[in-house]
Amino acid sequence: MTRRAISSAIELAKPITWFPPIWAFGCGVVSTGLPVQGNWPKIVAGALLAGPLVCATSQVANEWFDRHVDAINEPNRPIPSGRVTGRWPINLAVVWSGLSIVVAIMLGPVVFWATIAALVLAWGYSAPPVRLKQNGWLGNTACALSYEGIAWFTGAAVMTAGTWPDARTIALAGLYSFGAHGIMTLNDFKSMEGDRQTGINSLPVQYGANNAALLACVFIALPQIVVVALLVGWGRLNHALIVTLLLLLQVLLMGYFVADPKKRATIFSAAGVSAYVAGMLASALALASLLRVSS
Repeated sequence: MTRRAISSAIELAKPITWFPPIWAFGCGVVSTGLPVQGNWPKIVAGALLAGPLVCATSQVANEWFDRHVDAINEPNRPIPSGRVTGRWPINLAVVWSGLSIVVAIMLGPVVFWATIAALVLAWGYSAPPVRLKQNGWLGNTACALSYEGIAWFTGAAVMTAGTWPDARTIALAGLYSFGAHGIMTLNDFKSMEGDRQTGINSLPVQYGANNAALLACVFIALPQIVVVALLVGWGRLNHALIVTLLLLLQVLLMGYFVADPKKRATIFSAAGVSAYVAGMLASALALASLLRVSS
């Protein structure tokens, strides 16, 4: 590949989007309470699987199948701008899917099936005739499960020698996936016009910006309240206090966001989501300490 092609491939894969699944994978690793010494090769392989492989696959596929939408919302993107021509982006997504499966096989059967689920959601999100993203409820659910729940689950499964993780870490993964549904809505405010024109019924399109902002806040806050209750029930009061304080910070930011969601979604996405993911790590550390004591 030429330097220009490599640069375009990286832009299509959107490396900045790899952080959420890698972070969730790391939380899954931490939540097991198992030592990382001696496990670094598979931890690194799992992180690469979560971010540069599966997540990148979903991004490239989405760029291809959304090229007509991007022509309205983001005409400077590689495909609608004409910097990328031909079918090589979709071919790259297919090859990257295959490479993801190869790496997943090396990490055990549980990781393999989790990866298959993530890839099905990744392709189903963008590709017709399924195209889950045409409905904000379905599309956000697919992204939330892939970026948070499955990535967290995979991190835990990597550490437990490819077996099913503890039910409590699966519960945390599920709760933070629920919250991520609201986070995914934050990305839809900037593209409302193009979504309307191309038949994508994101939550802001369906309910209007203000109502969608309120829905996003409820989805983000509610599971964290449940997480706090679980941490208290597990006797991890210090960790519960940390998550509570981080949630209160998010609530303050939510008031700022809801007042003008179109203009402030990006700011809330940066500040509020940072507090959200910090709470994820605090919860993972709480479970890790509990499991170490139990063993």
